[in-house]
Amino acid sequence: MTKIDIVSGFLGAGKTTLIKKLLAEAFPGEKLVLIENEFGEISIDGGFLKESGVQISEMSAGCICCSLVGDFHKALKDVQAQFHPDRILIEPSGVGKLSDVIVAVQNTADETDDMKLNSFVTVADATKVKVYMKNFGEFYNNQIEAAGTIILSRTQKMSQEKLEAAVAMLREKNADAAILTTPWDQLDGKTILAAIEKVSLADELLGKMRAEHAADEAEHEHAHHHHDHEHAHEEHEHHHDHDHHDHEEHDHHHDHDEHAHHHDHDHECDDPNCSCHHHHHHADEVFTSWGKETPKVFAQADIERILTALDSGDYGKILRAKGIVNGEGGKWIEFDFVPEEHEVRAGHPDYTGRLCVIGAELQEDKLSQLFGL
Repeated sequence: MTKIDIVSGFLGAGKTTLIKKLLAEAFPGEKLVLIENEFGEISIDGGFLKESGVQISEMSAGCICCSLVGDFHKALKDVQAQFHPDRILIEPSGVGKLSDVIVAVQNTADETDDMKLNSFVTVADATKVKVYMKNFGEFYNNQIEAAGTIILSRTQKMSQEKLEAAVAMLREKNADAAILTTPWDQLDGKTILAAIEKVSLADELLGKMRAEHAADEAEHEHAHHHHDHEHAHEEHEHHHDHDHHDHEEHDHHHDHDEHAHHHDHDHECDDPNCSCHHHHHHADEVFTSWGKETPKVFAQADIERILTALDSGDYGKILRAKGIVNGEGGKWIEFDFVPEEHEVRAGHPDYTGRLCVIGAELQEDKLSQLFGL
């Protein structure tokens, strides 16, 4: 299956630099095709791309979203037929509407079983967000509104206050996109790709909880097998009763699993903060997640205070929390929380500050206030 990634952005935003970084660091061993739709832009250096094993299909006749939709459709199918790449990167003209490009790609992908639209990114110069929204209106705003991920360039040239103001303006246009605020030279291509492919902290935490549940299930099954083996030589009537008991217990366990992971049968407890509950709930059905992305700078003492407060019960029944945020002095802070236990440590730069809380009956407004967001 060929993944198709669209990298859009206004002229001069830094698309070419981003694509070069991704080619060098994010796609090792992948067979790539880059399709450019030129509109008065300086072409990416052909020599560099040929060295990377990337084929270039240049289309200079006009904008992808209008006169070239038909030709683009053909070009995409021809590229797939000729090269069978792992990934196609599309760099549209800087003056096109991203929403139209997405539709053109999706329509082509829908006609074939071997291509899928993977991501659509907008690269935006963070220092020009306000002036471009004002001066270019619909075209600029469409690239922001339609993006799955917004990758900000030149953030290192801004004060923290101006950066947060630019992010707030972008959030008004697009509430859901991941917004990359960390200077690119602090990140490797794989971290940027994780932002593009939207690997969320909630997904990471839920995946970990599912893995723990699977391990609990395996241990539970092993205990049952051992129990069955010990009783294998007992009299038939007792064995028959035991089978009936096993059947009933299995039904109970399955029933319970529809709503929550099983608790250990020898430990009854009504305290939601008791550790017996921590790893035995069905993450998808019982719990909800709350998360935020922010370039805000946190002091380590603030993080310690926040995590301690999560145990109070004032913010819901918190099962897990995880985050990586900007710290003071350009440092990064990582944290993990389970009830009555948390860890705060030095972290590596992420594409922006991210945090996630998973639990039941979450008080989202209170959580926003607690984190100062």
